[in-house]
Amino acid sequence: MLKVTVSESAQASVLKLEGRLVGPWVREVENVWNSITNSDKGQQLAVDLCQVTFVDAAGKELLKRMHKAGASLDAAGPLVKYIVQTIQSGHDGR
Repeated sequence: MLKVTVSESAQASVLKLEGRLVGPWVREVENVWNSITNSDKGQQLAVDLCQVTFVDAAGKELLKRMHKAGASLDAAGPLVKYIVQTIQSGHDGR
């Protein structure tokens, strides 16, 4: 299960995820991301992953695309922090 919350201010949109970024939830997050980026508000996007406990391969690929598009990724737990660090450094973790 994954909870997705979007909050917006004048400067940024925050996409907060809580739970597991896996399976069908990856597509749902991608749909929300697309709706935020297509809104034409020109805001920065921050992705709050601090409450995410697991990310599967499809979730990692989505996070890579989001990062490449300019989104900032914020993580707290050791596993998700490692995933974010590998994405930000351009390595795939192998």
